[in-house]
Amino acid sequence: MKIGSIDLGKEPLLLAPMEDVSDSPFRTLCRSFGADMVYSEFISADALIRSVKGAERKLTINPLERPAVIQLYGRDPDTLAEAARIAAEAQPEAIDLNFGCPVKRVAGKGAGSGLLQNIPLLLEITRAVVKAVSLPVTVKTRLGWSGNYIIEEIAEPLQDCGISALTIHGRTRSQMYTGEADWRPIAAVKNNPRITIPIIGNGDLTSPERVREAFDKYGVDAVMIGRASIGRPWFFSEVKQYLQDGSISHHLSKLEQLEILRTMVCNNIHKLDERRGILHSRRHLAATPLFKGIPNFRPTRIAMLRAETLEELDGILQQCADMLRESDE
Repeated sequence: MKIGSIDLGKEPLLLAPMEDVSDSPFRTLCRSFGADMVYSEFISADALIRSVKGAERKLTINPLERPAVIQLYGRDPDTLAEAARIAAEAQPEAIDLNFGCPVKRVAGKGAGSGLLQNIPLLLEITRAVVKAVSLPVTVKTRLGWSGNYIIEEIAEPLQDCGISALTIHGRTRSQMYTGEADWRPIAAVKNNPRITIPIIGNGDLTSPERVREAFDKYGVDAVMIGRASIGRPWFFSEVKQYLQDGSISHHLSKLEQLEILRTMVCNNIHKLDERRGILHSRRHLAATPLFKGIPNFRPTRIAMLRAETLEELDGILQQCADMLRESDE
């Protein structure tokens, strides 16, 4: 599959853009485990053109991450065009437009999935950004705002705007992340003979088997993996193995996985500071399936998520290691 001139090979796996998750250290880690392309956290176009330091920091791309995509959101065509020009200076492989974020502070202000209620503006933004930069421009969106799916109606107009790929999350905005993702409309877009750009599927890809189904049953060109990678960056390697030969192979022991999580914490501390780095890591520690099935783990889990220093957290992680050894015996 290609996005512009970027060849991602057959059945590529992409890391989804996730706020407070897909930062540079995590993207680098996921690339090391087989993610074929990674997306940044979403960046406010308004903040970027106002030179807000937090937004500018999100533009940093480690060479080990590449190919990497910077995702922008906003609701004003001129602002997004200018933000795209600024983002292009970081030399990402592509610019992605966020037309899918469902959270109230974004969608409620008419950005993200809020633009699914204003298709003329959505298309105007897309045309403006495509015109503003020479990089490939992609779009990530949802099936629609609420019960009525509109993705089949807007896919062709988006393609006509000049985008290089379209990612579809199989839920509406009103669903947020509840219920099951509906992949049938994604397949309908892919099967439209007038659609020539790659179609990327997203939603509920929680196992290698689900990823295999996405390619075989729904025919997408690539898949985008989000929540399943939180606390489990090695998920990409497990999926790769399954796609290659149909085997479920855990190349890493549980103790090796635990060490990866500890490395992630250290990377976050190095990037931020001890307190903020630990806070930033808690989402991964809370979400990881690594400790599933360990008897009486709840008190240890609570202590792990309350730790405030690396020394304290290291002591708890050593307890976790002992528990993992016992559970394997």
